[in-house]
Amino acid sequence: MASITKLFIILVFFSNNSNAEQNDSKYYSDDLGTISLMYHRFNEDKYPSTNIKMDIFKKQINIIKDKKYSFENPKDFDLNFNNPKTKKKVLITIDDAFSSFYNHAWPYLKENKIPFILFVSTEPVGKNGYMSWEQIKEIEKEKFAFIGNHSHSHDYLLNLTFENFKKDINKSIEIFEKELGYNPIFFSYPFGEYSLEQINYIKKKFKYGFGQHSGVIDLNKNIYELPRFPINEKYGDLKRFTFLIDLLPLQYKSITPEDKYILNNNPPKLVVEFFKNQKNLNKINCFSDEGNKWEKSNIKIVDNKLFVNFRENFLFRRGRINCSLNDKEGWRWFGLQFSVKLN
Repeated sequence: MASITKLFIILVFFSNNSNAEQNDSKYYSDDLGTISLMYHRFNEDKYPSTNIKMDIFKKQINIIKDKKYSFENPKDFDLNFNNPKTKKKVLITIDDAFSSFYNHAWPYLKENKIPFILFVSTEPVGKNGYMSWEQIKEIEKEKFAFIGNHSHSHDYLLNLTFENFKKDINKSIEIFEKELGYNPIFFSYPFGEYSLEQINYIKKKFKYGFGQHSGVIDLNKNIYELPRFPINEKYGDLKRFTFLIDLLPLQYKSITPEDKYILNNNPPKLVVEFFKNQKNLNKINCFSDEGNKWEKSNIKIVDNKLFVNFRENFLFRRGRINCSLNDKEGWRWFGLQFSVKLN
């Protein structure tokens, strides 16, 4: 029954939204936002940059419960995306479908009926260290468990020609349709990196695209560049986790440049346009890592626009900037990730 419901969601999406586009009617709201968390491996100690220990994971889940935040069912995330959230939501996502997820986290999530999206790259399915299609189908049957597309090869897709990029995505879709009977509406970019050209193709095949830049999802976020907080042994301590779980969205109207792939425009001229009725914008602080050094960014606010004058070029292969505002309601946050072409 759960699989039939998910297939129905897919059919509705493609019948009404064959060329899904971002809703242009943006407005500032009291949206409390959705915190999206990104996990990979569980109890695989030799991979600390992508691993979380199960005892820590359970403590993190308990923190969410103690704060009485709601776990977002991916179905409701889709249905209610354009509505302001009057209660804080937490969306759990897991990338890569490693066997350690199935062996350690899945029994716990199933027992507690905690909803999540499992992003699967189709090429490694069934190989050593990865889940099998039988295991993926077992999970997908549950109403609270959704599958997402994570490309076919999980290659660094910016290294591919556009034609090979399309072949990779189409191959994954073909396999999903064969194995599950549909292609998921959720997509996550391998390594959180992409170009505008690639996004425009993803729009034709999916309803949502998730990156790996930090931030809180609100109704004004680009549905093909949704932020997630990476959680692992390095960035998974409970003090940091408690801080980020409480974060509120720092909403904005638009960002320039639209393309986050840096070719010849290094460093980019970053402009963030906020809404006219937003307050306390003078309290914004940003930190960026151009030159591979995290330091306070050079910014100025003029007419509800944030102008960032980066200190120097971003170095291959990625660059980041995080901005926060300590508002009366709490800390607001957004982040961006640029991908840098190797010269």
